[in-house]
Amino acid sequence: MRDEKIADAFVPDGRFVLEGSGGGPLFGMRFAAKDNFDVAGRVTGAGNPDWARTHAPAERTAAAIERLLAQGATLVGKTQMDELAYGTLGDNEQYGMPVNPACPDRCPGGSSSGSASAVAAGDVDFALGSDSACSVRLPAALCGIFGFRPTHGRVDVAGLVPLSPSLDTVGWFARDAALLAQVGEALLGTPGPARTLSKVLVAVDALSLATEAVRAGVSAAAELYASRVGRSEKIRFAAASEELTMYWYRAWSVQVREVWAEHGAWIMDEVPDSRVLSRANLLEGANSPPHQTLEARAAWNRLRAFIRSRIPPGTVLCIPTVADVAPLRAMDREERRPFLQASLCLLSIATIGGCPQLQIPLPRTPHTPPIGLSLVGAPGSDEALLELASAV
Repeated sequence: MRDEKIADAFVPDGRFVLEGSGGGPLFGMRFAAKDNFDVAGRVTGAGNPDWARTHAPAERTAAAIERLLAQGATLVGKTQMDELAYGTLGDNEQYGMPVNPACPDRCPGGSSSGSASAVAAGDVDFALGSDSACSVRLPAALCGIFGFRPTHGRVDVAGLVPLSPSLDTVGWFARDAALLAQVGEALLGTPGPARTLSKVLVAVDALSLATEAVRAGVSAAAELYASRVGRSEKIRFAAASEELTMYWYRAWSVQVREVWAEHGAWIMDEVPDSRVLSRANLLEGANSPPHQTLEARAAWNRLRAFIRSRIPPGTVLCIPTVADVAPLRAMDREERRPFLQASLCLLSIATIGGCPQLQIPLPRTPHTPPIGLSLVGAPGSDEALLELASAV
């Protein structure tokens, strides 16, 4: 057990106003951006004071922020995050952990912790986050709000501090599905061919990773979405030769190597005062010879192809977003481990597949922690998922 330092949702000196254009569909909306998005003239802190100290102010504003400003939204600040976005629960040893407005005694999730906290508290209408392994979907689930990870490559990542380029996406949060879809219209660019959803796939092996309460909530919600789409089918998602419990390792084995390739030189040169941003914490990436990196990527690519084959166009996969309600803030890392192990396996389906995933908060009482349902679609079905959530 421990006494966790409470951080504001916004970074120190991170509240400012950057007005949007005079009109547009998002005019009057206020949004925040995670502190790994560049804003011209400001230092991008990326959740670590040593990173901020060793980097000059950004010359250009991130492409995603520019799109939203052009649509009329106003940026009101930069939000807290896990260091360099390499974290899961919002536990930043430098600045502390933001509050989870849905249940203040529990973790908000990360790495886009401040963005989720600000949206859930009503400080902003919507917020930007980045999502590599879990970093929008997980905090959205724990804070009881909507969160979206788009198809990998659909949203321009220019001006985003990279973590793992094979996984990095720009994601976003909102308190209602209609606004989530409206932000999507601004960020996703020209839509591809129209996708009609005709079947909901309920992954029974994914449900088995969750607690009984989560299974019950997700199963009931899946029936509602199936009635809207037309039909449903229960499936075992993973191949017989490999359990879902292996999926997170496949994602992490590529991620940790890419994180070291991106930031290892800076870590060795600056030696930041950080357990997370250390050679010891990234040892498998630091010690990986080229042939092991190639082997990890080959295994990851095979699994990506398999995942995409299991979610063909026209179908939507229904799974729990995470395995349980948010861990208590007072828990130490070992106590949180079972939650993270099961939850990261669930989240790795879309992460590895490069698929869009929509986190939807399920109804709850004011005294119960949030439970999240996720819809995962085939690559390119982003608009269809957002439209489905808005309709239901």
